[in-house]
Amino acid sequence: MNIVETDYWCLMLPPEWSAEEEEGSVLITDQDGIGELAITTLVREPDDALDTSLSEIAQTESPEVSSWAAATFGHFSGVTGQFTEEGAVLQEWYLSHGVALLYCTYVCDVEDAGMDMPAVEEILGTLVPGDALLVD
Repeated sequence: MNIVETDYWCLMLPPEWSAEEEEGSVLITDQDGIGELAITTLVREPDDALDTSLSEIAQTESPEVSSWAAATFGHFSGVTGQFTEEGAVLQEWYLSHGVALLYCTYVCDVEDAGMDMPAVEEILGTLVPGDALLVD
């Protein structure tokens, strides 16, 4: 297993998956190149009250998704939804823990839909808070 670590989160990747950081996001792909999981971390000020729920954020930022479901991966929880656009299937997660909001997307061609989803959910299932979230 490979470990991907940021200040706000860590996760483990199976050997056939790799990660690289690009423009503020971590891009995760498998050796087959079927799809791509991208994780972008947003951080709110600790003093800011979370006035807007993750569900409201998701509905505002991703109006293409017709229905959202609860999602929990370790200490991170939020919502997930899916939509199809221009021959691609996009699965999105809005997850939070402490001051961190993770916007995760998995994109693949329609004909490959569902192939990597068990592996993607297993990868997200290894999410743990990073050092920046463990500070009191």
